[in-house]
Amino acid sequence: MGPIKYTKEVVKEGRRIRWPKREDLVKTVIVVVIIAAFAALFLSLEDLTAGSLISQLRNAFGGK
Repeated sequence: MGPIKYTKEVVKEGRRIRWPKREDLVKTVIVVVIIAAFAALFLSLEDLTAGSLISQLRNAFGGK
């Protein structure tokens, strides 16, 4: 398959795509942003907790 035929097939398939409606897209984007924010908050708190725990262990066992 040559590059021209490949490009034509890609364009043909691109026209067949059923894009979501604007309302559905906005709802989906909001859900993704909320989940990403929650994950970032959770991982940040987990990192702070782990860092604190490691620091306390170092101090308890005479580390620097």
